[in-house]
Amino acid sequence: MPDEEADSAAAGAGASVAQEHRKARRNYPSADAFGKPDEGWRLRLYTIMFETDTEAGRRFDQLLFLIILVSLAVVMADSVEYLAVRFGTLFGALEWAFTVLFTVEYVLRLLCVRHPWRYASSFYGVVDLLAFLPSYAALLLPNLAFLIGIRVLRLLRIFRVFKLRLFAEEYVLLGRALRASARKVMVFLSVVLLIVLVMGTIMYVVEGPANGFTSIPTGVYWAISTIATVGFGDITPHTPLGRFIASIMMLLGWGILAVPTGIFTMEMTLAESARRQGKVRTCPACLTPGLDHDANYCKHCGAALGEGAQRGAR
Repeated sequence: MPDEEADSAAAGAGASVAQEHRKARRNYPSADAFGKPDEGWRLRLYTIMFETDTEAGRRFDQLLFLIILVSLAVVMADSVEYLAVRFGTLFGALEWAFTVLFTVEYVLRLLCVRHPWRYASSFYGVVDLLAFLPSYAALLLPNLAFLIGIRVLRLLRIFRVFKLRLFAEEYVLLGRALRASARKVMVFLSVVLLIVLVMGTIMYVVEGPANGFTSIPTGVYWAISTIATVGFGDITPHTPLGRFIASIMMLLGWGILAVPTGIFTMEMTLAESARRQGKVRTCPACLTPGLDHDANYCKHCGAALGEGAQRGAR
């Protein structure tokens, strides 16, 4: 009976995971929702710009991703003073070339779909708009030039280049682990907060303003930077007792950092186990249930487990 209850619970967990996978796939944006043209140049343009399953579409997205990387490299290089002084004119020309290129791409995407507003209001539509809009804003208001860096959001297109749907199961698995470990991590953080408050107060009393601990918040700041193993060094203890407390805080920090990692790893392991148990196979030859989801042959009769093999515990 306990084994049957365990199998039933595993099957239920697997079914829950599978249900979340299907829900996640439905929530992913689909280019077809923007309206695929029936014929003509708009259909050819649509195939290139939206359909990553085609050879032309895949090459276009890969080229676009490369251009995005180069444009971000130009923005980053332009922020370095000595490079900006030496190559400022070149960087400016490249920046406007990328801006015009992204503008033309955005307009073409609007033209080749039957529902342009759906694309413009979608996640990727907004990201594509932000790729060039800050450049025009910076032309009118130079103080907004820093917004050009928001172009980094276009790197999210890597998920379309490599087919985001293929990562649906891993995405759901990660989400389940984060949700399952949220309470444990919050409890852990509350304990850490209590520790830094107490230790910061103690260091304020032990060291005092003469050694840089001018207030309790300053002591708490020191405790946080110490327990996080950052140790900026702007505030350091000078008394023997203060250094002893600091040593304890440092050693405690090494142990504390491993706790949330362990919690999350455990939840990831449990979620992966539930997914595997929800995908066990049944041998089509001898009908032996409970075979591993990635098995190629039955461990009892040796029959091949092909794509047509039945799956249990759905």
